[in-house]
Amino acid sequence: MIVFDLTCGGLTGGSGGHRFEGWFASSEDFAAQQARGLVTCPHCGSAEVSKAPMAPNLARKGNQGAGQGTGTLVGESVAAPQAMTPRPAQPPSLPPEAMAMLHKIAAAQAEALKSSRWVGKSFAEDARAIHYGEREAEPIHGEASLHEAEALAKEGIMVAPILFPLAPPDQIN
Repeated sequence: MIVFDLTCGGLTGGSGGHRFEGWFASSEDFAAQQARGLVTCPHCGSAEVSKAPMAPNLARKGNQGAGQGTGTLVGESVAAPQAMTPRPAQPPSLPPEAMAMLHKIAAAQAEALKSSRWVGKSFAEDARAIHYGEREAEPIHGEASLHEAEALAKEGIMVAPILFPLAPPDQIN
């Protein structure tokens, strides 16, 4: 798919009406749809639609370092590609009430885990043994695949996911 920036002539027929995006299979597909009158402005309905000038996306590949694969375009200095380096995405800011709630949930999880025993990858097996009375009941936590968790739920064994990431005890510094 190709994304084109498009502009319409506006209701008055002048240039620079509305600007919008159009997604097409190819440049030829855009031309064919335009010739049949299928490309119209979503804002005013005008069929006087043309491609708007677009700046090329020259971002580096994710596996390239700062000096790799960034050629110099005519009229650019060597430092110009660094200005196009994508910035890391910032996590969305949450309202203070939501942050307070997340902190309370994390604290409740930490408190519950203090009185629970880590059983690692044998969680599903141990949960079954406790449920069917083959072992003494105790709170446990560990690892289970989605398939294992679904099977436990179908057997009526109460399990719940740990909401915040947890490092196994042998991986903690």
